[in-house]
Amino acid sequence: MSTLQILQPSKVLAGKDYKEVLRREMDGGKIPLSLGKGCPVQCAFCYELDHSYRETLDPPKTTDEDWKYILDYISKKPTDPMEYWCLGGNEYMEWTDLFLHPKAMEWVEDFLKYTDKNIQFFTVGFVHVPKIHQLAAQYPGRINFELSAITLGRYREKLMPHAPSVKHLMKVLDGPAVSSANFYAFDEGTMSEDAVTISRVNQKCVLWMGCLTPVRGIKGETMAIMRQGRPHLPAEARRIYDAGLPNLQTVHTEAYVTAFLNRRRIVSLFDSLELEKKDTVVMAASVYKILNFYRKNRAKYLFVPNTMLSGDSDCTVLLTFDDIARRLTNQKLIHVPKCVMQSGRGHYMDITGVTLEDFMKKTGVKVKVLHKVDTAFANKQLWRNGSLKQYVEDYANNPLTQSYEALPIPA
Repeated sequence: MSTLQILQPSKVLAGKDYKEVLRREMDGGKIPLSLGKGCPVQCAFCYELDHSYRETLDPPKTTDEDWKYILDYISKKPTDPMEYWCLGGNEYMEWTDLFLHPKAMEWVEDFLKYTDKNIQFFTVGFVHVPKIHQLAAQYPGRINFELSAITLGRYREKLMPHAPSVKHLMKVLDGPAVSSANFYAFDEGTMSEDAVTISRVNQKCVLWMGCLTPVRGIKGETMAIMRQGRPHLPAEARRIYDAGLPNLQTVHTEAYVTAFLNRRRIVSLFDSLELEKKDTVVMAASVYKILNFYRKNRAKYLFVPNTMLSGDSDCTVLLTFDDIARRLTNQKLIHVPKCVMQSGRGHYMDITGVTLEDFMKKTGVKVKVLHKVDTAFANKQLWRNGSLKQYVEDYANNPLTQSYEALPIPA
């Protein structure tokens, strides 16, 4: 059940033509194709099973006329050689596997042929083979194909009952198309066996691994399967580490690991803020633990749970102003990281669409924005220490991690 919001965002799409949604998504670097319905794949772990926390207005099924409008609009945008346009809207549209659209492959080819821009897409594997490999060879370096393999083993049917077969997935992997394949730990012999299987077929794609984090809308049975992975992750990672596979190997897992691996940079940045002991600073659980571990009592740390996304979510970037409002007691002034208000919704706006101005007006609390703690910093740290080697050597094998994980957080 959705949590009743204290702070209600303004509706910006009410009464608007659906092309307003397309423009908003394209202005955010998206290629907003639509199936005209919810995603038929219905993966049990999908973060979009409940997206009611944000305003969406899904366009009808994309037509040839719509595609011409999209292609023309994007073609007029300046080209950044480092930017990858993402197939699918996900701010004002529901995220769906767009390769289920009968024209998807044709339009991906159009995009590569008629623009000089790069493209990025995520799919559980509904791509045409060998066409996808032909495009990757024809347009080298312009496609970032992130294959959501998730699992090749015994949990696949429960988690992805409508996904392509493993046999088809192997055909997708057997060629130049796939840039990275993501899959996860669920228990012993899951992530490690998948890594060996995928590497045997494709030695060039990045192995993107970790644990799936349950959030709102996911059923209890599925949450239990997802949570199984956490205690098994260290041993599974060590098996892959010892296997010496030729692929680049990353562990982008839950926030508690990312925060610990980046603890020195987090502490260094915190010190540079020159906060005083009386200053109240907003943060989610993992950063709260890091600062209590290394900088206890250097400021008033206001731990804020990710109530809006709920589940096991623990990420400062995904906090909402509503989450923060629920934790306020007698504070008159708080310090809030800028990354909380850098969503695709707009400047100084959280992921639900509530603005900083609305928050201050409705709570009566003043906010000082910590501009150094922005999304660019958060994203950089995620990638900076994201290798499986670093995870094994500096987390799984580090005696400090037990003390870190055991640190309590306020109720």
